[in-house]
Amino acid sequence: MTTTYVFPAPQMAALAVAGSEARFPVRRVYCVGRNYAGHAREMGSDPDREPPFFFCKPGDAQAVVPVAPGETAELPFPPATANFHFECELVLAIGKGGANIAVAEAASHIYGYAVGLDMTRRDLQGQMKDAGRPWEVGKAFDYSAPVGLLHPAASVPGVESAAISLQVDGVTKQDSHITHLIWSASETIANLSTLFALQPGDLIFTGTPEGVGAVQRGQTLLARIEGLSELSVRYV
Repeated sequence: MTTTYVFPAPQMAALAVAGSEARFPVRRVYCVGRNYAGHAREMGSDPDREPPFFFCKPGDAQAVVPVAPGETAELPFPPATANFHFECELVLAIGKGGANIAVAEAASHIYGYAVGLDMTRRDLQGQMKDAGRPWEVGKAFDYSAPVGLLHPAASVPGVESAAISLQVDGVTKQDSHITHLIWSASETIANLSTLFALQPGDLIFTGTPEGVGAVQRGQTLLARIEGLSELSVRYV
């Protein structure tokens, strides 16, 4: 029986995959908070004492039209913010679901990796924190999670020890290595899977290094992780 909807169903968000005509359909977007010691400190937290914590963004928050290497995606600058921040992150794309996944088995659940930007309306996030309210308005707005070209895991075997960096108009703002994660990719998957049953199509943003800061309308962000396709975004 054909399903009839009261209005046309929205198209599923999906990522382009390197070397393939197939797309990776996106189900959920999970994010890890303060997963680099330097970033935890710059946000006023103690990285030696805090266990991992998570928040979510909508699946379509990553809705970036893929562009050719060397080109820049233009996205609308978000409303209601005077302090719009970038956070460059390694993104894990889950290809095999599961709950209570063991750390030793977690890597087998990763379909691939990509560069992502956890964009944040920092002023709104701060207001919500101060009021003891949820962060959604600061983290889960439209186009708040652009993601670059997805690379199958087998094609980038050294990505979890790769360099990670971000430039704003050619000036380096973030410069670190994935090895500086407090909780590794496998540990993050294992921990998250005790809270949610992960499914194929889930994305996990693994956290950002120190150096986060504001971006102004018209500036260009260039996010890089060694071995992956770079992600260039301009908010206009």
